[in-house]
Amino acid sequence: MKSVTLTRFLLEQQRQPNSTCPAELRLLIETVARACKAINHAISKGALGDVLGSLGTENVQGEVQKKLDVLANDLLVDANEWGGHLAGMASEEMNTIHPIPNRFPRGEYLLVYDPIDGSSNVDVDLSVGTIFSVLRAPPECAGREVREEDFLQPGTEQAASGYAIYGPQTLLVLTIGSGVYEFTLDRELGAWIMTDGPIKIPSGNCEVGINMARRPQWSPEIVRYVDDRLTYEKAPCGRAFNMRWTGSMVADVHRILKRGGIFLYPSDSRTPGKARLRLLYEANPMSLLIEQAGGSSIDGEGRVLDIQPKSLHQRVGLILGDSAEVSALRDIVLA
Repeated sequence: MKSVTLTRFLLEQQRQPNSTCPAELRLLIETVARACKAINHAISKGALGDVLGSLGTENVQGEVQKKLDVLANDLLVDANEWGGHLAGMASEEMNTIHPIPNRFPRGEYLLVYDPIDGSSNVDVDLSVGTIFSVLRAPPECAGREVREEDFLQPGTEQAASGYAIYGPQTLLVLTIGSGVYEFTLDRELGAWIMTDGPIKIPSGNCEVGINMARRPQWSPEIVRYVDDRLTYEKAPCGRAFNMRWTGSMVADVHRILKRGGIFLYPSDSRTPGKARLRLLYEANPMSLLIEQAGGSSIDGEGRVLDIQPKSLHQRVGLILGDSAEVSALRDIVLA
């Protein structure tokens, strides 16, 4: 069986009738994938490349920036701003949007991303990742500079989303709206080779991913759901659920995608509107992947992809995974 590279896969998708992958989107995804290879190379050097530790600065959310956060953000900007595929970019690590400089041609898409998800894990050699989402620039952008409000589109408008996971293998997981596909980086060839897809979330796996340290923040309904699943007598599969948590969303969601189960990072019930995960950079791209793989994703009550963003760095609660489990939790919340 011949190896299918990322480039070949995207070209074949581009040639399909009613394709969801025009040439400009294909080239943009290939550019993002090349930047992820550069990020992977930087991570692999670790302390030898002086990429560990903090910078002593904070991002717009008031979080201490790791050296790798800033390095990865710069790599993604440098790789994408000159290609002619984008009208602008937005990142978890930047205060505001990054319009494409006038010296470069502008394209029809917007790129939003979390350059390093789970960056605190790098210092202890655990898996981290890069999450990205591609939106279509509104038609009116053609005659003016891109604005922040142009990025405030619901997740249903995403043209593509994906993540790279830097672990024992380096993987790229991608959807362009026609299924979810996994590519593994062949370091000898320098190429992304398809190793799985179309991926479907296995059903019935008794596994939950949640940070138990946040239990004081959970609503009574979330507490009830988790307690039931971790109790042998109440769990629907006839045994208590296993609990898994790495602190890297990419790693936790990848496990759900491949093995099934449910991932929870609910809002803080003590403070209305307070949550941890970013809608544009994390929740929307992951939700599109999960839905394309046959799963479901909600903010606790409604579908995440239907949320109309109000700000660039908006945060939401997130529950995603096996549709049956997400539905069961939603029934408890809405009862």
